[in-house]
Amino acid sequence: MKIGENARVVLEKRYISRDEKGNATESVEGLFRRVASAVAEADLSYDKNADIAGAEEEFFDLMTSLRFLPNSPTLMNAGKELGQLSACFVLPVEDSMEKIFDTIKQAALIHKSGGGTGFSFSRLRPKGSVVRTTGGVASGPVSFMKVFNAATEAVKQGGTRRGANMGILRVDHPDILEFIYCKADNSDITNFNISVAVTEDFMRAAAKGEDYDLVDPHTLKVTGRLNAAEVFNRIVEAAWRNGEPGIIFIDRLNRDNVVPGQGEIESTNPCGEQPLLPYESCNLGSINLTAMLKEENGTRSIDYELLGRTVDEAVHFLDNVIDVNRYPFRKIADTTMATRKVGLGVMGFADMLLMLGIPYNSDEGIQAAEELMSFINTRARAMSAALAEKRGAFPLFGESVFASGPKYRNGTVTTIAPTGTLSIIAGVSSGVEPVFAYAYIRNVMDNTELLETNPILREELERRGLYTDGLMRRIAAEGTLAHIEELPEDLRRVFVSAHDVSPEWHVRMQAAFQRHTDNAVSKTVNFPRDATREEVEQVFVLAWKLGCKGVTIYRDGSRDSQVLNIGKVNREKPDEGAGLESEPANGIRPRPRPVSLRGVTEQVYIGCGKLYVTVNYDEQGICEVFTNTGKHGGCPSQSEAVGRLASIALRSGVSVEEVIRQLKGIRCPSTIRQKGLGVLSCPDAIAKVLEYTEKAIRDENGQKNDSKATAPRRKEPLKGDESAAFDPHRMRFCPECGAAIVHEGGCVTCRQCGYSKCG
Repeated sequence: MKIGENARVVLEKRYISRDEKGNATESVEGLFRRVASAVAEADLSYDKNADIAGAEEEFFDLMTSLRFLPNSPTLMNAGKELGQLSACFVLPVEDSMEKIFDTIKQAALIHKSGGGTGFSFSRLRPKGSVVRTTGGVASGPVSFMKVFNAATEAVKQGGTRRGANMGILRVDHPDILEFIYCKADNSDITNFNISVAVTEDFMRAAAKGEDYDLVDPHTLKVTGRLNAAEVFNRIVEAAWRNGEPGIIFIDRLNRDNVVPGQGEIESTNPCGEQPLLPYESCNLGSINLTAMLKEENGTRSIDYELLGRTVDEAVHFLDNVIDVNRYPFRKIADTTMATRKVGLGVMGFADMLLMLGIPYNSDEGIQAAEELMSFINTRARAMSAALAEKRGAFPLFGESVFASGPKYRNGTVTTIAPTGTLSIIAGVSSGVEPVFAYAYIRNVMDNTELLETNPILREELERRGLYTDGLMRRIAAEGTLAHIEELPEDLRRVFVSAHDVSPEWHVRMQAAFQRHTDNAVSKTVNFPRDATREEVEQVFVLAWKLGCKGVTIYRDGSRDSQVLNIGKVNREKPDEGAGLESEPANGIRPRPRPVSLRGVTEQVYIGCGKLYVTVNYDEQGICEVFTNTGKHGGCPSQSEAVGRLASIALRSGVSVEEVIRQLKGIRCPSTIRQKGLGVLSCPDAIAKVLEYTEKAIRDENGQKNDSKATAPRRKEPLKGDESAAFDPHRMRFCPECGAAIVHEGGCVTCRQCGYSKCG
């Protein structure tokens, strides 16, 4: 197998089967064998003499050669009792209390099984509407989004993956302004990505500065009018602030609805790339494009023969997944079987361009995308037709847009999905995104620094005799090769990072893939921190003009902190003298940190590694707490924040007992999945080290607050679970391993350990 060490760590941590005690019950090779065997079984449904062993070997090689990988639920659940293999679902939210909570229950079952869900809240009557049956007043879509969010938070503690949701509201809903700003506070509705469903009429009205109608979905009556340009500007403003909401071009989703007689497409999955009818699910998978290259006479090119064979095998695989899947409930099974949608996509596109010597932000790069995806889509459609000859067309084919032409086994065949964890397993760039960083330095315990380098860049630099650790450290510090003038110009032109690519090129690349994709393209347009609102507006307009089905943006650093204080957002920088030394309004000021302190450092086991907690004290008692993480430790930013706040509280006169009481017992979502652990989270670990140190000092010396007190050494480290839960939107570091997170494919992903906000 071609599985690298980092990929093996991710697979062992997140995918392989374990017993009730958490012990592995299969190897990485066994994982792929389990999946291949389970998926091959579907062939028997169509031919009792089918060569199951041959199909299993074909699928096993397809995955272990890293030519193709299916979505995460298939890797996790195929051949196991749960057996739920779909990544994404869309559920309806209808305008009655009973049906709303039926949907919440259904969503909980899906999240428990490892899937993500999309919802349109556009059917709900607006806030303040009279409910005639009860005489009450409707609370509106946003209030129910918060109910869904809370349910997701509860369910994800016991599920196999984090629950993720998409929330959509039509731009003509009377509550649209409340929806646009519902995530202005990064701590609100954290289990949702949100998008505004905009119509073609709205976009044209915005371009002309015209008003448009707001329509009550319950009465279908016009309840008011807004200026389209002003609403569009508010969407832009909100997205500029923290990336929410995105935009879905809802008319385009329905233009490509293959069975319009079954109703309108209202929503997508959590990353925006898979439009689905209510109760539909979709099975996704991605081809590794770096494995589709050949070299002849020193020149690399795309091996279209190999790519074609890989597409055929992948479509066969995904069609089988539909049959062996164990759906969360019957309605989803029936609706999914009726259209048999699959979504074959790609990963490693940026790496492929690097290997071909093609800049991502170039006409040559756009042309490569068009030719590549056109081939994949055409070949996948041909394979679907071949399967239809043997197995029959999808059940609703007769009323589909294809009814007058060749029969197809699948209503859709291609989707460009985010591939955060899958691309880590394959060791390639994510989806169709540019490379996020070519080098970075990872800090581990004992002040050790590990230099991580993109292998394609390293190979090229070594070939040219240019590679040095010093150069890579400079690239890591600058985040790009663009301004390192001693490097050859042709090298800098090809090896561009996400922030070297202008927003226009991001959108042009997305549009190139969209032109040859049945469903949609998941991609994030990355902006530098100093990007303007006007630049965000230009991207939204360009995405509309170039035929994209949606667009998501992220401005670097825009989610690092809260944005509640609207009145101060335009301040250039904080007051120069602001800080701990200024006099607070209530007169409380922490005492200065002593120059010399005594202390003890405890090593604590948490589920994702080690946490080192240092507690320092002087003659007045414990006055300082700080943390550090091991190589695979928890979330350093959050732990550091807890330590700083605890320290300032202790030096301001707050008792150590009160600090312990506030931190002790906090738990993170995945605690339930790990047994035999002594702490519940990083904050809980800090509290217990404080408690232990305070008690040890007192017991050892017979008194409290003795400057000569020393804490005895512990022989065994504390054990704990995974790091404490927090909202990844606020931070720039992974909550599980501490590496930098990236915004790509409409999601938040850690390229180091495989953590993904979208599951």
